[in-house]
Order: sequence, then structure tokens, then C-alpha cells
Amino acid sequence: MNYKVPFQEALSILAMLLLILGTAVINFGMSPEVPVLGTICLIIFWAKLHHASFEDIQDGIKEGISVAIIPIFIFILIGALIGLWIKSGIIPSIMYLGFKLISGNLFIPSVFLVCSIIGLSIGSGFTTISTVGIALFGIGVSMGENSSLVAGAIVSGAVFGDKMSPLSDSTNLASAISEGELFAHIKNMMWSTLPSFVVSLFLYTLLGNNGTIDTSKIDHITQLLKVNFPISWWASLPLLMMLFCAWKKIPAIPTLFLNIAVTVLMIFGHNPHESIVGLTAIISNGFIAHTGDAALDALLTRGGISHMMGTVSLIISTLSLGGLLMKFHVVQNAMEPLVQKLKGPASLITTTIFSCIGINLLVGEQYLSVILPGRALKPAYDKLGLSPLALGRVLEDGGSVINYLIPWGVAGSFAATTLGVSVLEFLPFTFFSLLSPLFSILSGITGIGLKWKKKELPQK
Repeated sequence: MNYKVPFQEALSILAMLLLILGTAVINFGMSPEVPVLGTICLIIFWAKLHHASFEDIQDGIKEGISVAIIPIFIFILIGALIGLWIKSGIIPSIMYLGFKLISGNLFIPSVFLVCSIIGLSIGSGFTTISTVGIALFGIGVSMGENSSLVAGAIVSGAVFGDKMSPLSDSTNLASAISEGELFAHIKNMMWSTLPSFVVSLFLYTLLGNNGTIDTSKIDHITQLLKVNFPISWWASLPLLMMLFCAWKKIPAIPTLFLNIAVTVLMIFGHNPHESIVGLTAIISNGFIAHTGDAALDALLTRGGISHMMGTVSLIISTLSLGGLLMKFHVVQNAMEPLVQKLKGPASLITTTIFSCIGINLLVGEQYLSVILPGRALKPAYDKLGLSPLALGRVLEDGGSVINYLIPWGVAGSFAATTLGVSVLEFLPFTFFSLLSPLFSILSGITGIGLKWKKKELPQK
């Protein structure tokens, strides 16, 4: 059944939903899952008032969730892989290398690089900020560095790592919403991410003051890593394998299964008597670190399939809401006047960026800033002939990275509370998040790095 929702009614519904979600998340600090379920209930009630069948309602939910079936399975594999990567020493080895890169004379760019490396290895900006970020922030303040500048470098590095890691839930989500392949999505993001990273690094080098660094805390952490984990160059093997699989365009699921198998073999190589039951427990519930250092334990107690279920439940809920809004043509009819005016990639990409930023400002929720604009504007990308990879990159550049710059946003408020610096103080120095949408818009204007769908050749 084709539902005809008037423009004003569709716009009113979206405004009401954003008001409910924004009030619940921002004003009352609720976890997004409950208000999302509440809005789903309201949409179902509204649909029944318009004589929609329960079959159509269920179809809308199923269609919304269907785009994320593969990414949800990828989340499960990532949960298993993270715990094994810590146990085998892969993530600790990356951390060890990162801490060795810290320089007293170039402290601020060193902070940015270390947080980028660690964020890339664990796929979590929140964890990077709340563990390594706190330690580096304390060192920077004790050296007399500008606290806002240090916080900005920490958040920028954490956001870069989260954005570019195949272990990141936001990266997998953007890939799912755009319907692009995960590793192709990550590779395509380099067109806006690499310039943002390089310019950010230059600015941090330019603004960072020379200073004398107290290396005692860093030496303590690196020593604990060496004592508790096998630190070696062999740890790079699974990473190189992941890059090789991406180069060969092997899909994410077989790549992750292969990586899990190689990591398990590495664990048995370090300890032939390793318990199989213990490894299955890590796969199910994650790795629990016992290094004797609370901050290091918090960073390395991660992974496990069960620990991914919170993210999975939120994604299923928000995609169900998006599916219902699309099924009953609420989003399409509300966006139709705008979409008709989008005649080229520059205007489309700019509109997508500002739509993502607008959802961040209204709702303050990272996932919704990717899901709602992505579902609403994907038909426009298809009509114009742009590749799903083009949409996925724009969703990341305007959605997930911007949430850290919103004072009432989930990510922004978390970073501010954790570091003790307000969002408005570190915002001017969070160069990576500020530059990403600009380079994305520039790509749309110039066409550089913009992916188009391959045209089928006529049959002879």
C-alpha cells in the first residue's frame, strides 16, 4: 500500500519525534533506547489511525532492520576479535608503540598521534578518551600546556581512530546505512580523513609548546604492558592480514573469521597449554585485565560478544524507527521539496552534512545523526548515480565525528566530563572533527575522491 502523507503532517511528525528524543536524551539524560522505543510506539499508533495494517507495520520494522543484518553479525565477530587481540598481545603491542612515540618537545602532536593509534587499534573513541586520554591530559597539564589544546588533541585522535577502525561500531553503522562494503567504505573515507589528519597534525605541531616531559608514568605503563602481555613485532601480523584482505577486496566477514583463527594460533604459539575453555570465555564475555594499574585495566578489559549487545539493541531500535518512517513515506514526503532542489553532488553532499549536524544539535545522539539523514537522502544519491561509498563517507564526516563537539551530545558531554574541560573550551582545538565536514564538502564541489556507481556496459 502506498501511503500519501501531506508535507506539513510529515514535517510535524519528524519535529515531534526530534522534540521527544532531544528532550529525553539532552534534558533528562536518558539512554536513547527507551525514548526510541517510545517514539516507535507513537508511530505505530499514528499508523493505525491512518488505517495501516499490522502487516505493513511489521514489514516496515523488518525492512528497517534488514539493512543492518550483516553489520550486526560483524559486530558479533568484532566483539570476539577484540578480546582475543588483547589476550594475544596485539592491542597491547600497538599501545606500547604509541607510548614510545611520545616526545617532550612535540608533546601536543604526540598526544594526537598516540590517541589516533590506540583509537584505531581498539575502535572506541570513548575508551581512548577515558583511559589513555586521562593519563596524557594529566601529563600535559603538569607540563604547563594549555588544557583546552591538550583536550582537543586527545579528542581529535580518539575520533580519528574511532572513525577509521574496522572495529568501530559507528564505522560499521555508516557502512550499513549507505549499503557499502566495510573495507571499501574505510578506504574511501581517506579522501576526507587523510587531509583532515595531516592539517590537524600540522596545527598541533604549530601550536604545541616545547616542554620537559615527566616520563615516569609512561615508563610505568610500558613496563606493565611488557610484563603482562607478549609485546612483539609479530603482533602486526593480523593487522597486515586485515590490510591485505581489504586490498584483495575480501568481504569483512571472512576477513574477521580468518583474523580470529590466526589470533587463536598466535595465542597457542605463546602458550601451547592455553585453555580452550578460557578462550571461549574471552570470545563470549571479553578479556579481563589484571595488570595492577586501574587505568590500564579499564582500557584492556574489553571485547566479548555479550559486550556488543548494547550497541546492537540501540541500532536495531533506531533502524526500526527509521524503517517505519520510510515505510509510511514520512521522511520522503518531508524531504521531497528539498531533494527536488538538489541538482548536483555539491548541493547534495552539503545538505547531507548539515542534516547530520542538525540531528546532532537537535537530538545529541551519534547513531541517529547517521541513521536518519542516511535513510532520508539515500534515494537522492541513487538518483544522481553516486556510489553508496559517497554517502557513507559524508555520514561519518557530518554525523559521528561532530557529536563530540555538541555540549549536550552523548559523546561531547562524555568527553567534557571525563577530561574536566567543557566542550566549548576544547571545541576550537578539536581540529580533526572541524575539518572533516569541510573536506567532505570540498570533495563534493571539486569532485575529487567522489565515488560514482559503475555504469553497466551494453551487451554485444
